[in-house]
Parts: sequence; structure tokens; C-alpha cells
Amino acid sequence: MPRYYFDLRDEKGVALDEEGLDLASTRAVQAEAAKSVADMARDAVLSAASTGGRQTMAIDVRDEAGPVMQVTFSFVIENLKTRSHAGDH
Repeated sequence: MPRYYFDLRDEKGVALDEEGLDLASTRAVQAEAAKSVADMARDAVLSAASTGGRQTMAIDVRDEAGPVMQVTFSFVIENLKTRSHAGDH
């Protein structure tokens, strides 16, 4: 079974996966990459500054031969002012 490595990338840099996972199919690789980027996104949204901003992160998947797949996720946090509802009395 091939071993795949899931490197985490964001604006701060790249964290290389030194261990990797043995996965049997491209579908399994895609599912693991999606799970990893979802975890990264959740953590980034929770730790993002309340002033908002755009963030992009990715999982770069590689095997011993080189790049296999990339899963990228971007989000924007916008703080919207509470609108006054003059007609709501």
C-alpha cells in the first residue's frame, strides 16, 4: 500500500508531514486531505482576529515520487455592523 504525506500550508509557512499514512486509493487520499483541511479551517476561524480578514490554507499531498494532490480552502471573516430597525417598535 502506498504511503502518502499530508503537508499543511498557510500564510505562516509549511509544516511537513514526516510520518505519512498508508492509504489504498486516491479516494481515501482525498478524504484524508479534506478532513485535514477542515480541521485546519476550524482552528483558523476560532483563532482568527475578530477584526476579520482573509485566510487561505492548503494540504499538499505527496508520495515518495512527488506531488499527488492539493486541497485548498479560503475564507473571509467580515464583521457586519448591527443595523438599526427603525420600523421595529
